[in-house]
Amino acid sequence: MATKKIKKQISSIELKSQTAPTFTEKRGADWIEYSGEEFHNNYPSFLLDLYYSSATHAAVINTTAELIAGEDIEIADTDNIEDKIKLSNFCKNPNSKETLHELIKKLAFDFKLQGGYCLNIIWSQDRQTISEIHHVSMERVRVGIPNALGKTDCYYVSADWSNTRENEPVKIPAFDPNNRTSPSQLLYAGKYSPGMDAYYLPDYLAGNNWMLIDAEIAQWHLANVQNSFSGTMVVSMANGIPSERERLEIEKSLNNKFTGSANAGKVILTFSDDNTRTPEITPIQMPNADKQYETLQKLIQANVLTAHRITSPLLVGIRDSGGGGLGNNAQEMTEAFDLYLNSVVIGYQKQILKTLSKILSINDIDLPLTFIQAKPVSNKFTIDDLRSVMTTSEIREELGLPELEETEETSDDETSLSKVNKDLQNFINLGEEIDEDKWELYSDTEVEDELEDFNFEAHLHTLTRVELVSTGQANPESRSPEGDKTSKQEDYKDDLYRVRYTYYGPGGERDFCSAMKSANKVYRKEDIIAMGSAGVNPGFGPGGSKNYSIWKYKGGVNCYHSWRRKIYVSKNDTISNVDKIISTTEARSRGVNVASDSPLVATPPIYMPNQGRKN
Repeated sequence: MATKKIKKQISSIELKSQTAPTFTEKRGADWIEYSGEEFHNNYPSFLLDLYYSSATHAAVINTTAELIAGEDIEIADTDNIEDKIKLSNFCKNPNSKETLHELIKKLAFDFKLQGGYCLNIIWSQDRQTISEIHHVSMERVRVGIPNALGKTDCYYVSADWSNTRENEPVKIPAFDPNNRTSPSQLLYAGKYSPGMDAYYLPDYLAGNNWMLIDAEIAQWHLANVQNSFSGTMVVSMANGIPSERERLEIEKSLNNKFTGSANAGKVILTFSDDNTRTPEITPIQMPNADKQYETLQKLIQANVLTAHRITSPLLVGIRDSGGGGLGNNAQEMTEAFDLYLNSVVIGYQKQILKTLSKILSINDIDLPLTFIQAKPVSNKFTIDDLRSVMTTSEIREELGLPELEETEETSDDETSLSKVNKDLQNFINLGEEIDEDKWELYSDTEVEDELEDFNFEAHLHTLTRVELVSTGQANPESRSPEGDKTSKQEDYKDDLYRVRYTYYGPGGERDFCSAMKSANKVYRKEDIIAMGSAGVNPGFGPGGSKNYSIWKYKGGVNCYHSWRRKIYVSKNDTISNVDKIISTTEARSRGVNVASDSPLVATPPIYMPNQGRKN
């Protein structure tokens, strides 16, 4: 009996552990459930709650989403005015409520937070084009059960999956350009997630427990301020054991009078007629509590940032207390920004652009879009801005380039710049303007992984000859295209193909880039490669080198430009299986054992590791 009486007089405290819920995919009646233990078919809501609860996590999500969306989007330069007008109108009004960039901001946020994004595709009345695209929040979408062929042909959308009785899910067909029966379809996209068949997962998943700890500590501190006695004081009454009702009234009185931030600093008065019956107030002390919380906070921050692949907290606005001012950390922030942009952000951007390209191609718009990248604070000035207030040596030091040799130093007299212009002009003069009456532009694509020593044009002719032999159409009188040729047009009069390359990207600030863009010509690959040893753009190569591969590094460090490959087919000849021949050659251009630096060909130096610098 005594034991039972004691139990009634002591309040019990349950210490619970909490971990991030695991995610599962379960087949329901009509859709695949996206669950997480207590988040029944509502795992996206857990990710959303985590975003609103952890300050560090939210800072990374917000920063990354802004970087993915960039400052804006840009339409590539083109002579096709009709397509440019169509694309410009689409960028202004992808739907009646927002611009394309505003819509991309929403996609970028969902992509980072939830691991994927959704678009509601609205077809025109005649089903020939896409008239509108709308963003759909990821937490509202569930994947339908695959059909007999294992393909997802529908999705379900609900405003609140925790209460489907009042928010009945609506079935929407999956986006399918080959089946345009429904005027409204849903496009669901994201990056591959290992172990997942239907849904996409965010890249920071391994850090969820640390984000939960961050949220729990914040909640604990808030509760500690609001309830000053909770867990920090023991009040013992020595004047007998009151009834349960009296105990509750005493507890309520103490809470009302002394807990909460507004009651901090109040004096506690007690009255008794015997010092043996005075209340005993005992504080619960945690040894070295301040150091423990400081250490834990550093662990939380480090692990959350690691889960997001952030190398410096400065990137998301978190400054180490001992790190000094912003100027002292400018280089660290710039390097962290460049690494994060190249290793994380650009991957997200390419996925979004791939989705938009698929939509635009249906509307017969074949103009590439590019992101205008956000810039770190230390890089907010353009080259022209720097030139107006800094010397050449100071600019090169700012860019991390070595000083020019004395023979290369620029001045107001005749300088190496005039020689650069002369050499560059000699190269530009080698450029061609293709006769459209004789040649048809068959393919215009950005160069991807094409090996520097690969002769694309010669391989096209070789494969075509093999095709002609196999069909009995070979012409023994036709000469081989692999002989020595000059850049003269007449040397190519008997060819079936011409493969040329054009300098591509936004308007150039450097003399080299500006001249290449304004020339608006196409060039042979062998001339581009030869240009690298002519020193046409000294000082801008990796490591500040004079001679470097223009094919790989274009305008040099921090350059945004790349090469586009244009394939022309003779209008005087009929060639069968052109698509097969071109695609086969494209595969061979990458090589069986692709060189480790081959992706540099398709990458503007600004997006390369260290922006194209060698050190």
